[in-house]
Amino acid sequence: MERHTKVYRNFSPIIIASFEVFHKIVENPKRRKTYTKNNTMNELIKITENKGKQAVSARDLYEYLGFDKSQWARWYKKNIIENEFAIENVDYHVFDIKSNSNNGSKTKEFALSIEFAMRISMMAKTRKGEQARLYFIECEKIAKNKVIDFSDASAVLQLAQKWHNEQQKRLEIEQIYQANKPKVIFADAVSASKTSILIGELAKILKQNGVEMGQNRFFEWLRHNNFLISRKGTDFNMPTQKSMELGLFEIKETSITHSDGHISINKTSKVTGKGQQYFINRLLVSA
Repeated sequence: MERHTKVYRNFSPIIIASFEVFHKIVENPKRRKTYTKNNTMNELIKITENKGKQAVSARDLYEYLGFDKSQWARWYKKNIIENEFAIENVDYHVFDIKSNSNNGSKTKEFALSIEFAMRISMMAKTRKGEQARLYFIECEKIAKNKVIDFSDASAVLQLAQKWHNEQQKRLEIEQIYQANKPKVIFADAVSASKTSILIGELAKILKQNGVEMGQNRFFEWLRHNNFLISRKGTDFNMPTQKSMELGLFEIKETSITHSDGHISINKTSKVTGKGQQYFINRLLVSA
């Protein structure tokens, strides 16, 4: 690392600290390779592919966060299976595997989406949890952008600068949260409410809570994540079966009598209290 000293001596201590974290990842000669889309995140916490999407092993993340290995079963039950804001086959997939201990008895393993892995990292409320969250964010960016050569000090410093900017953004979001705390508390109260609201109204609430997403983009996000039907037709933008089974939406039917006497039924999708809480909490984390 000494060979890079002259290059980064004028950077702030925070940026230098960020650089040192990345340096540890590549200090092993076997790891000093050009990072590509496939190996960018395999060094700190292994990233695999599950059903065509990037996924994180829950056990690998658990061990990286430094939790007691003997509490694994209790942890995944509380933080994954019983997590009311996590949806199976969307946020995670579960598998039965043989344990390396306990005479090869069966245990659970989970393939977490990158977004859900970030949320779990935040829930740890530790330095390693924050490092993991920032790492996932930056590695996603690397995967989408150009190849990074970690033998190039200048390239690493640029990445460290981006990481530093993410930390600054996190602090700004925290300040916004404190300033808008009465609004954010709404997310914890709506689940008890029996009042359903229109999707457009929820988009406004999200924006008030710091999520820069208008009504059209919110509809697009819901379709992309399979909460609303994306197929063109009479059911376009109606809740999917999965959304209805989870209780995130309800459909209001209104009878309309036309001038010629015939009656038609108008269907309107509304977000339930449970759905409001789910989407607010999920999107606030990634804002």
